[in-house]
Amino acid sequence: MKWSIVRGKKEGMIAGYYKYTEKPVDSTTFPVGQVLALAISSDGKILVSGGKDKIVRVWNAETLTHIKNFKGHRNSVTGLTFQQGTYELFSCSSDRTVKIWNLDEMVYVETLFGHHEEVTGVDCLMRERPASSGGSDRTVRLWKVLEETQLVFQGHKSSIDCVKLINEEHILSASQDGTIAVWNVQRKKPLVSAHHHTDGQPFTGVGELWVTAVAALQFTDLIASGSSDGHVRLWKCGEKFKQLECLFSVPLKGTVNSLCFSHCGKFLIAGVGQEHRLGRWWSDKAAKNIIALIPLNTEQSGQPTSIII
Repeated sequence: MKWSIVRGKKEGMIAGYYKYTEKPVDSTTFPVGQVLALAISSDGKILVSGGKDKIVRVWNAETLTHIKNFKGHRNSVTGLTFQQGTYELFSCSSDRTVKIWNLDEMVYVETLFGHHEEVTGVDCLMRERPASSGGSDRTVRLWKVLEETQLVFQGHKSSIDCVKLINEEHILSASQDGTIAVWNVQRKKPLVSAHHHTDGQPFTGVGELWVTAVAALQFTDLIASGSSDGHVRLWKCGEKFKQLECLFSVPLKGTVNSLCFSHCGKFLIAGVGQEHRLGRWWSDKAAKNIIALIPLNTEQSGQPTSIII
């Protein structure tokens, strides 16, 4: 669905088919099964989607008309990101790979190998150096595409669900061990890690401690994390990114599956659902599948509240 944040109203929708048992009118165009990832180009003209049907679909972001399909992944597409200022697209998948596509020419470029388990997230800024999270292999990887090399970062004690670039030198990751971590690309161990639960509960392996989403207000010291307990927390990175200070927490009902700051930095958008986006380890029937807007007004004191759309 396409929403207007200003009006809080739906502006359009791309139809899909939730179950493979349903007979699609046009399975070439419309997604079949869950959509797990979205990305939009820097100029706002191109939208891409991916999910359980293993296909990367390209759309006109304004009209929501279908442009092209990219096939090649052998399992669910779990993450998508553009290199900023370009039409170079990176996709990651449960098939353990990251693929590169050129949307100027609408062609496949190459496949990046290295992860030993499903790849759960991918992010890129202005340099052709995407970062990816490797799920159960417990690694974060930075891909130096031009040099055809990769850097491997280890430190989390359990599966890594998501990754974001804070700037070109620092990476943010989150894990099912209940922690978030900040990395410098020059070091293989995290600069700092913190429990999403501020009481510092130890890792027990149960779903209520999983950190399921992160976001970074790019090129600033502000980051956010979301958990399967429904809490969204805002953090400030300290000097040289070696400290994390929890600023406040916003409670929501359900599992926080995605987080994104608006470009202006005035809003944090959260996607919340009854279940984890990648699996049905639990289901909170009391929760609703919603999008929550969290206003970030630096001129007012106190904790913000969410707006549901």
